[in-house]
Amino acid sequence: MSCQVIFQPAGRRGTVTLGKSLLEAAWELGVDLESPCGGAGVCGKCKVKIEEGFFPKYGIDSSINHLSPVTDEERQALAAEELADGYRLACLTKIYGNVLVFVPEESRGAKQVVLETGVRRSVTVNPAVRRYHLKLKSRNLGDSRGDWEFLREALIQEKNLSPEITADYFVLRKIAPVLRQEDGEVTVWVWRNKEVIEVQSGFHEELYGVAIDIGTTTVAAYLCNLDSGEVAATTSFMNPQVRYGEDVLSRITYANTSTGGLSNLNQAIIEGVNRAIANLVAEVGLLSRQVADLTLVFNTAMHHLALNLEPQFLGHAPFLPVVKEPLDLKARDLGINACQGAWVHALPVEAGFVGPDNMAVIIAEEPYQSPDVKLIIDIGTNGEIVLGNNKFLASTSCATGPALEGAQITFGMRAAEGAIERVRIDPQTLEVDFRVVGSSHWSGEAELMNAKGICGSGIIDAVAEMFKTGIISKSGRFNKYLPSQRLRKNGSGKTEFVLAWARETAIDQDIVITQGDVRAVQLAKAALYTGAKYLMEKFAVEEVSEVILAGAFGSYIDRENALVLGMIPDCPPEKIRAVGNAAGDGAKLALLNIDKRNEAKRVAKNVKFLETSLEGDFQSRFAEAMAFPHAKDSFPHLAEILSKIPQWKEV
Repeated sequence: MSCQVIFQPAGRRGTVTLGKSLLEAAWELGVDLESPCGGAGVCGKCKVKIEEGFFPKYGIDSSINHLSPVTDEERQALAAEELADGYRLACLTKIYGNVLVFVPEESRGAKQVVLETGVRRSVTVNPAVRRYHLKLKSRNLGDSRGDWEFLREALIQEKNLSPEITADYFVLRKIAPVLRQEDGEVTVWVWRNKEVIEVQSGFHEELYGVAIDIGTTTVAAYLCNLDSGEVAATTSFMNPQVRYGEDVLSRITYANTSTGGLSNLNQAIIEGVNRAIANLVAEVGLLSRQVADLTLVFNTAMHHLALNLEPQFLGHAPFLPVVKEPLDLKARDLGINACQGAWVHALPVEAGFVGPDNMAVIIAEEPYQSPDVKLIIDIGTNGEIVLGNNKFLASTSCATGPALEGAQITFGMRAAEGAIERVRIDPQTLEVDFRVVGSSHWSGEAELMNAKGICGSGIIDAVAEMFKTGIISKSGRFNKYLPSQRLRKNGSGKTEFVLAWARETAIDQDIVITQGDVRAVQLAKAALYTGAKYLMEKFAVEEVSEVILAGAFGSYIDRENALVLGMIPDCPPEKIRAVGNAAGDGAKLALLNIDKRNEAKRVAKNVKFLETSLEGDFQSRFAEAMAFPHAKDSFPHLAEILSKIPQWKEV
């Protein structure tokens, strides 16, 4: 007998024999768990969290009751609070039913590769929070002003601030002793010259803020000096909400159907944000309470879940958000650890599934400043597409799904050490050469590759190479006449292609691409292509001057292979440019310059959103885009490549 086990955030799932330990299941499924004692139960490093409840995305009920009882060794290694919260040691926990297992950051053996960097961009530093130094005069017996009124008058007279300036409640709570220290020398933080959010005794020189890009799968955070504009520290991690579903719709469903679902999702990301802030400030010798300002960007679903807004009506037509306007909220109200008076700025929402992260990309790339029409594609679990120039801007979104992130692929995994990230296939012999994350060698150059699975860029390479060498046809079907042992039937009688033999892997089994894997890539690429073509046709654009790929995935994929698959409309490969985490760049720009926040607000009102699913011919257009590179559209820039595809026939 067997049961289903799902490991997040690795995105690996499989059938495991009853009675095996969670650690053994992790080994079988290629999930890296810290276990320096080899599973002897003495190191306490393989700590995991068991998620409770029904998960519609996976169709399973997960429960702590589906596992063996807690052992005495676990009671010694884990705190009572951890045990109560569903934590177990994987090596000592036997499986007797379906479970969803979340592996916390400290227990992960192979760290996820998250792209934090974008491109170098110039910015005029003009932050929302400014620091003012004051030397307050001594007060005599006849001075009856309150401490706040005394400080406010000094700010008005010496710093030319508005008489309408106010003070945060927590400033009022601490102001009395602060003004009476350091001979009246104080440092005051003022938000948008409207509100005093912090007052400190003495003169303090440096001021910091944090910008955070909350993606569906990954989160990147940046600690920035608000005086110089320099990035002082960066950190990144898997979005801990992944345990509740890999895509936005599954998380919305979980929030709507599970008791406490929205609260769980919100708490998970806020805890992640606070951990990120703590890591950032520790790197430069600060405390979380010394963070003066924050900006957040996210897609619309992540926006609602992070801000604890009801996401229910995002999940069905007409996909309406709770609020579209930019928001300024107190960090403490969101549960974010920062200066007690600090504000959090969230950029505006464009539409149901085009969120503040897309606005961040737009204000980073500034297509509205250029006479040339540009196509910007932010490739992720949810894809956003922007087309325009200084005369118009239009956008749409498409559900690419998690396949391009390594999920929903038979041997898919995140971009961590051991993931196949590059693939080459010889057109004559059909032998495969691959490279894994963490190694500079190709498999043909090294005896041991220790491959553990395949990540997004590797999946794109593999499917594109399979098409270019005739292993799969234009329709995506395997060529049954292929003269190679790598093409075979599996135990279920279904066709698969071997990318890596068991001897080349760290999981002691062949890593294969199945027909289902090819279909998952086709669905994702068809969504991107259809969205881009709709925008181009609606605005009579025959050819764009540049295709800009934003996001981590866009930075790692091979440009030619993206064209070969038909992920983007035909264009010269040299016109395709990767800009890294442009959403993170936009978040930093909005943190460092309030004019960029105003710019985002203004531009968001003028972006024309196209809901492709409402188009009458959407289904037929999508079906045509499933073919490689397309069923009907021509790709003249691929003519030479397409002409060389071998046509294998029965011998």
